[in-house]
Amino acid sequence: MKKIVLTCVLLVAVLSTSACSNMNTQAQRALSGGAIGAAGGLALTALTGGSLLGGALIGGAAGAVIGAVTSPNQVAVKR
Repeated sequence: MKKIVLTCVLLVAVLSTSACSNMNTQAQRALSGGAIGAAGGLALTALTGGSLLGGALIGGAAGAVIGAVTSPNQVAVKR
């Protein structure tokens, strides 16, 4: 069961980030932050033995909020 949930969450995370081309930058950061947060929350709860769905939901929500409230200057990587 855990393997199915992990596969589904990772698939949704990958597919959701591929749909960012027509979004503004704030929406892109919220979506990618949510996907990264969900994957991180899922991985952390898998390691600690918690609820996989709960960890993915909490991580995804936190990542989406953080992605939405940051500005491009705060997350830009300088070359």
